[in-house]
Amino acid sequence: MLAGVSLSFLFSIAMAIHALRTGRHYAWAAAIMVLQPLAGLVYLFVELLPEAMGTGRVRRAGAAAIRTLDPGHEYRQAKAALAEVATVHNQARLAAAAAALGRHEEAERLFREAAKGVHADDPALLLGRANALLDLARPAEALEVLTHLGDSPVDERTPASTMALGRAFDALGRAAEAEAALRSAAETVPGFEGQARYVAFLARHGRAPEARALLADIDQRLRKAPPHARREARPWRDLAAKALG
Repeated sequence: MLAGVSLSFLFSIAMAIHALRTGRHYAWAAAIMVLQPLAGLVYLFVELLPEAMGTGRVRRAGAAAIRTLDPGHEYRQAKAALAEVATVHNQARLAAAAAALGRHEEAERLFREAAKGVHADDPALLLGRANALLDLARPAEALEVLTHLGDSPVDERTPASTMALGRAFDALGRAAEAEAALRSAAETVPGFEGQARYVAFLARHGRAPEARALLADIDQRLRKAPPHARREARPWRDLAAKALG
């Protein structure tokens, strides 16, 4: 018993020292020592194994675990990168990290400031700003930005742009246009957000049977998804279920 406790403690010490010596955020070391040995095992699988193995699946699982344990990790990294090298890429990275934390006013400002000069028509920057405006309940401005992306019809836009367009139309009460865009997004946007937003649209517009059928499809997909994908999908599943009441 004592040997097991000692080994667990030594393992945690080793992981904490590694975290500090390799420049990881101090929160890792603190968590490892407080939550022994679980946090040390998480650190092993999240930080060390992805470096050693380099596989896409391990990296994605590790990134998901980092977001769960330390939601501000990417924001701090992006802010440091922008402070070191002030590029549009780093500014866009910080804007995306701010949006992921719900800091939509900051995200909108960063995307707006980045989309100037030769980058004024950059689709990624414009879409990022449009989504921030939608999250700030400013759909008319978002639609103006999305129109700047082009007047192409729904079936010629990217899935992410189509979903943003559907959200803007929906918020502005343009139901027919919103349905066309959100239905397309539900079929083409990777992950669960597109389907969840379409479920919510159907529920709000009195089409509960269709919404429930689509929610059942989401649940079936979730049962087959790996754990990290299920964690990332949970907020979208909850959004859809809440709309149905």
